[in-house]
Amino acid sequence: MSLKVVTRKGGAALYIRGSVRGQSVFESTGTTDAEQAEAYRAKREAELWTQSVYGKRAVVTFAHAVTAYLEAEDRTETTRTHLHKLLLHFGTTRLDHIGQQELDDAYKAILTKGAHASGATKIRAVLTPLRAVLEFAAIRGWCSKPAFARPKVRQVRMQFLRPAEATALVEAAAPHIQPLLVFLIGTGARMSEALELDWKDVDLRGMRAVVWQKQDDERHIDLPPIVVQALESLEWRTGRVFRPLRSRKPRGALRGKEIGEAYHDTGRTGGGQIKTAWATACRKAGLPGHDRIWVPKGSNRQKVQFVPDLTPHCLRHTFASWHYCIHRDLLKLKEDGGWHTITMVARYAKKMPETYRADVLMWLAGDKLHAPSTGGARLGM
Repeated sequence: MSLKVVTRKGGAALYIRGSVRGQSVFESTGTTDAEQAEAYRAKREAELWTQSVYGKRAVVTFAHAVTAYLEAEDRTETTRTHLHKLLLHFGTTRLDHIGQQELDDAYKAILTKGAHASGATKIRAVLTPLRAVLEFAAIRGWCSKPAFARPKVRQVRMQFLRPAEATALVEAAAPHIQPLLVFLIGTGARMSEALELDWKDVDLRGMRAVVWQKQDDERHIDLPPIVVQALESLEWRTGRVFRPLRSRKPRGALRGKEIGEAYHDTGRTGGGQIKTAWATACRKAGLPGHDRIWVPKGSNRQKVQFVPDLTPHCLRHTFASWHYCIHRDLLKLKEDGGWHTITMVARYAKKMPETYRADVLMWLAGDKLHAPSTGGARLGM
């Protein structure tokens, strides 16, 4: 018995009913249009016949696998963003039709720089989420286990600050981000973890805080004295700990800046929340960088912007290098910094010469940093 398009009492949508090779079917076509319903019937009947002969893996599509993958458990917003782009590209492509060539085509179609994107970008935005979905499907017998070539990742120089440079950076920074920079250096928190930190997760007396990692795992971190001093200098004790400086809405003749409620939430899919303040602090502190010179579209005037060689993530490298300099313990560094493997932290061994150990301890104790804070106090006093 083949499938037929039928109506359902009391409903406008059209359905298909019947059986294909002994499998009974009664499902909505999702349309009230007779021609579209007929097209759906023909396609569905062909799929069911193919599945009955060759097995389910012959008909499961990428769209179906993504839906099942997202329904299986909660996924991060970053993962959902990457999967949405993959879904737009692969759509109803059958899983067993996705191989290395299809992956290469996805790089070209999805990434801004296409095939010329960095290996790290290809892995993060395309290969990792695609592999996760296909492995999820393979476990359920919908496709073969995926096998893809891993793009080469260019090794970049890992940069970190020495204590004197860290002091110069904090002192050169705008007052509203000084506590944030001290927190990042002293705890090794990722920028997203710091910007999402809420006062309810901070225990100044116990010198501890709880931050949330990308996998929604909580991580308890110790707060060295300099970080406690920086946090104590803040005037508010509810809501987000670190807040941006925003333009005040005009009220008559009043203009200027005021502290906002929270930094822009990117869902951990991007960064740049302190890009301008960071570049300014690096320039004033004399840290390395270069001038970007260009003429904006629609203008005939040249514009110059300082681009630092270091990024805020280098403060996490700084924490790790200082930590190993003090403790000489990779396992402790792994746990305190929230890394998943020893391999990820081994690169920090011997980065910071032991001769800096006393300076690092002094810095973390708050004995060498005297920068003004947002609350009018001075850090390190």
